[in-house]
Amino acid sequence: MKKLTLTMLVLCLALIATYGQSGKLAVGMKAPDWKFTDADGKEFTMATWPGKVLQVNYVDPDVSDLNDVFNDAVKKAREVDNRISSDKFKGFGIVDCESTWKPNALIRTIAGNKAKKYETTILFDYEATLQKAWGMPEDEYTVVILDKNRVCRALYKGKVPDSEIENIIKLIIKLGNE
Repeated sequence: MKKLTLTMLVLCLALIATYGQSGKLAVGMKAPDWKFTDADGKEFTMATWPGKVLQVNYVDPDVSDLNDVFNDAVKKAREVDNRISSDKFKGFGIVDCESTWKPNALIRTIAGNKAKKYETTILFDYEATLQKAWGMPEDEYTVVILDKNRVCRALYKGKVPDSEIENIIKLIIKLGNE
C-alpha cells in the first residue's frame, strides 16, 4: 500500500511538473519575464515598470485594430475620467512580428501611430519569443492584465467582448489599489 501511494504521489508530481512547463500563461500564474526593444533599440522588461499593474497587448500587426474599442475605453478611464491612475498602471503593446507578412519598416510605422494615439510604448518581438514563452496564439491579438507581482489576473485572446470592458477597467483599478 505504501508503494502504491508513493507511486501515485510521484506520478502526480510528474504531471504537475509537465503541465507547469507547458508554456501556457493562465490566470493565476506568474508571468515569465522577457526583454524586447522599442523602435529606437531601447530595451524593456516587465521590471521597467515596477509597482505598476500592466496591460500587455500582444498583437499580430494584421489585426492591430481589433481591440481599439477596449483600448479607447481604458484610455478614457485613465485620461478623461481619472479612474485609472497613471502612477499605478502601464498599458503597452508588444508586436508579434513573426506572425505577419508585413515588412518590419511597415510594422514600425503602424506601431508608431498606435504609440502616439495611446501615448504608450510599443515593443517588437521579432522571433515570436513571447508567443512561445507565454503560449500566445499566432495571428491573434491577446490582452493580458498582470498585477504588481506579475501574476496574470486576466487574459483575453481575440477581441475583448464589449460586455467585459468595464469589468477589466474595474479590475485594473482594484489591482492598482492593492
